[in-house]
Amino acid sequence: MQITIVVPLFNEEESLPELAAWIDRVMKANNFSYEVLMVDDGSKDNSWQVVETLAVQNSNIKGIRFGRNYGKSAALQVAFQEAQGDVVVTMDADLQDSPEEVPDLYKMIVEEGFDLVSGWKKKRYDPISKTVPTKIYNAATRFMTGIQLHDFNCGLKAYKNAVVKNVEVYGEMHRYIPVLAKQAGFSKIGEKVVHHQARKYGVTKFGMERFLYGFLDLLSVYFMTRFGKRPMHIFGGLGVLSFFAGFCIMVYLTVAKFAFAEYRMTERPIFFLALLSIVIGVQLFVAGFLGELTTRSAADRNEYHITKTLGLKVG
Repeated sequence: MQITIVVPLFNEEESLPELAAWIDRVMKANNFSYEVLMVDDGSKDNSWQVVETLAVQNSNIKGIRFGRNYGKSAALQVAFQEAQGDVVVTMDADLQDSPEEVPDLYKMIVEEGFDLVSGWKKKRYDPISKTVPTKIYNAATRFMTGIQLHDFNCGLKAYKNAVVKNVEVYGEMHRYIPVLAKQAGFSKIGEKVVHHQARKYGVTKFGMERFLYGFLDLLSVYFMTRFGKRPMHIFGGLGVLSFFAGFCIMVYLTVAKFAFAEYRMTERPIFFLALLSIVIGVQLFVAGFLGELTTRSAADRNEYHITKTLGLKVG
């Protein structure tokens, strides 16, 4: 099978028939063998009934239904494990992503050799309250991760099947799949300008809190990608620096005490700063040590992404 299209959805009963018909037209026009995985993330409307009807009408459509709302990351993770296509394309169910982009995304993966291609909604039909924070968020993500994409959170992306099988999407990490892919060893990441359409039905399912959660998740993924398997390097390093700073201050105060007989070092604020630095340094070092013990005990501590072997059978 050439293409798997993954469509996570939540309360999108009105847009699903139009989206399914649009996908089918594009796939048939390009003679693609395909499947559509629609993941109902605990919808409260009739979305699942619509998916069932569409699956009867078109055998290429398959569905997964969650008992409650788990979030977009959970929907993608489950669909990724079931995807059979050589290229996996994700798109939102609200008709703001165009299936007409799929053939070009497919070619970039198959013919140009990209591991992942992310859409870039260069011209957006969103209010300024959404576009401005999005630009700031994307700039911060580029700076912290080194991946030069303009629109990390674009729902329209294409992946090699091997990529989706080797990344674990959880929490709200769907925003950072390119970062997770790079961590897994898939470094050829591209970008394509895609057409963004105004929402036709319903309302957005994401509020302003997504920017706060997105920033916290960015810190989390930044830490995990750089220090996930070596926590002592960050916690131990900061701990040593903090302890050394406090120790140096204490040495200075001790010398000053002997040099000046009437010098009362315990009455100076810097004395308490030194004590605080030493205590924090010890705590950070212990945190790094405990993190290292936890990492060494993890079941996947020696799991690596191996692409090829020669004369060996690995795994």
